[in-house]
Amino acid sequence: MNSPTTPAITAVILARNEEAMIAACIDTIRWCTEIIVLDDGSTDDTAKIAESKGASVISFSHRSFSRKREEALKRVKTGWVFYIDADERVTPTLAKEIMVHVETHAAVAFRVLRTPIYFGTMLHHGGWESDYVTRVFQKSALHGWHGEVHESPEFTGPEITLKTPLVHLTHRDTISGLYKTASWTPIEAEELYKSGVAPVTFGTLLRKGSMEFVRRIVLKRGFKDGMVGLVEASIQAINRVLVYIQVWEKQQKPPIEKRYQQIEAEIAESWSAESQSSDTTETPS
Repeated sequence: MNSPTTPAITAVILARNEEAMIAACIDTIRWCTEIIVLDDGSTDDTAKIAESKGASVISFSHRSFSRKREEALKRVKTGWVFYIDADERVTPTLAKEIMVHVETHAAVAFRVLRTPIYFGTMLHHGGWESDYVTRVFQKSALHGWHGEVHESPEFTGPEITLKTPLVHLTHRDTISGLYKTASWTPIEAEELYKSGVAPVTFGTLLRKGSMEFVRRIVLKRGFKDGMVGLVEASIQAINRVLVYIQVWEKQQKPPIEKRYQQIEAEIAESWSAESQSSDTTETPS
């Protein structure tokens, strides 16, 4: 797709343990000038597979998604950058649309709608119908990112919304889906705790979980997606509860970790006392 007059663009993939998804993702972005994979401490063959596909791999671990995006940006040498996740796919139509706008410099940033494939079914409601993400940038206009989980770009200049969606192959099964989304909850919990949120009670957990479920099923009309919509709303509610349980953990005084340390110390002390008692009562031979 590239020609001598086509502006160069680098695709950046943030990945961690994505050996099952990384190859197919790379296959849909070969129209890019260069592909960089930022490997966040993978313990599987993600990096090896990416390299075999011709991608440049850099190793960098950090809890902040903004920090990871900025680190990858430092390695970009082209005038344009396109951020994509390992479980996202670019169609030929989207690729052509991106390049047309890059060539005409229609804007410095392009926003795209992600269409989620959830348990093998495309979702049209529950909040996913407005899942727009800004992913293509003129590098000189992109100043950085902010936010640790739901990160947002900081750029100067006009933005346009592309017509063709980005396919998002999310939640392919219950366990991997829960693991992936739950892995983000500690960061959200930390941010809430630092904000001085009110003490979390059991009522808080019930309220936050039910509100998230109702918001997605009723207000965002998730029920129109049938059983898959109900499952998706349930998982989102569970994740919301997990966030507030972790806030509750952080609010405990004394800290839970110190309680365990105290219990360990008491057990160790009891064994020490037992040893001393055995020494004094031992009959000489």
